[in-house]
Amino acid sequence: MITHIVMWKFKDGEEEKVDEFLNGLKGLKNVIPQIVDMEVGKNVNDKNDFEAALVLKVRTLADLEIYKDHPEHLKVSALCKQIRTDRKAVDFETDD
Repeated sequence: MITHIVMWKFKDGEEEKVDEFLNGLKGLKNVIPQIVDMEVGKNVNDKNDFEAALVLKVRTLADLEIYKDHPEHLKVSALCKQIRTDRKAVDFETDD
C-alpha cells in the first residue's frame, strides 16, 4: 500500500477557493477507482505550519501515477496551483 501525504499553504483571501479545492479533492474518491482511502481536511491547530492536508492510500506507485494523471485530478490540481503558496508531499509504502 502506498500512502501519499500532501500539505498546503494558501494565499490570503482565497478561503472560498480553498473550500472549492478541498471539496473537489474529496469528490475524487468517488471518481478515481485506484483510490483505496482518502482523508482531506483543514488544519485546526494555529501552531502548525500548513493549512490543509491530504492523506491518500492507493495500492501501488502505478496507481498513484494514474491518480495524479487522471483528468479530474488535474482539474482540481490546477485550482490548487492558483491559490497555494507552498506544498510539501511524501509517499511511503506499508505492508497493509
